[in-house]
Amino acid sequence: MQDSDTLKKPIIPSKLITEKFTIELGAQEPWPNDVKLYQPYEVEQILLPDNANCLAVQAFLRMCQLHYDVEPRANAEDMSPTGKVPFIKCGAFVVSELEGIVQFVNNRGITLTDKLDNEAKSDMRAYMCLVHNVLEKAELYICWMDKETYNDVTSIRHGSVYPWPLNHIQNWSKRRSVMKNLKVWNWYDKTLEEVFQEVENACQALSDRLDDKEYFFGSHPTELDALVFGHLFTILTTPLPNNSFANIARKYPLLINLIQKIEKKYFKKETKHEYQ
Repeated sequence: MQDSDTLKKPIIPSKLITEKFTIELGAQEPWPNDVKLYQPYEVEQILLPDNANCLAVQAFLRMCQLHYDVEPRANAEDMSPTGKVPFIKCGAFVVSELEGIVQFVNNRGITLTDKLDNEAKSDMRAYMCLVHNVLEKAELYICWMDKETYNDVTSIRHGSVYPWPLNHIQNWSKRRSVMKNLKVWNWYDKTLEEVFQEVENACQALSDRLDDKEYFFGSHPTELDALVFGHLFTILTTPLPNNSFANIARKYPLLINLIQKIEKKYFKKETKHEYQ
């Protein structure tokens, strides 16, 4: 018979122990020179939402002055531990999506938010949720629900890396999955006009928060700046049959200035895109 002390001991799942050990072990190692960032092929395959998220992670790593090399893969989504792109391979560790990569980098003692107090960090997370919950969902909607965009852009690009008839099967499977998620998020029954209004409201909120500051939280960028850059830059520079998405973003000069500033400073490019 077990004693009472034994019965009262909490059982810690082995998965949590493994994850904690992995994070701590990763934090002890220097940033390698051979870090790979995996994403779909940029020219012929990647779609608006994935491109935005991949660019956001690239911007974050550049802001942290961490080296990486982009490694395009046709099946990058299937290779990812969460089924989403991008993901990085850093030594023995594979970490996906912006928030996971930010946490992984933070655990190595590298952070963009060390000067923020708890209230500011909470605000930052709230605005990041806004980007994910509105801009990213709107990008998925326009790519997979708008018939003209789906027929002229999405189906061609998403299916480009697969032979016939697998390309049609993959497109059908992915579209069904996205539609299922849009139903869960209560976005499936929205009209295109309602989606664009959601985007307008989100851009207004972001512009109000940015105000006249250099970045969202002062003179130094955070992961929020990287995330907003990834999504708005991609929205502004991706040709779509319906350009209402980009036209909405162009109404907010403060956000446009932020995008131009980040592109020039962290991607070492003089802006040549038609933002205005």
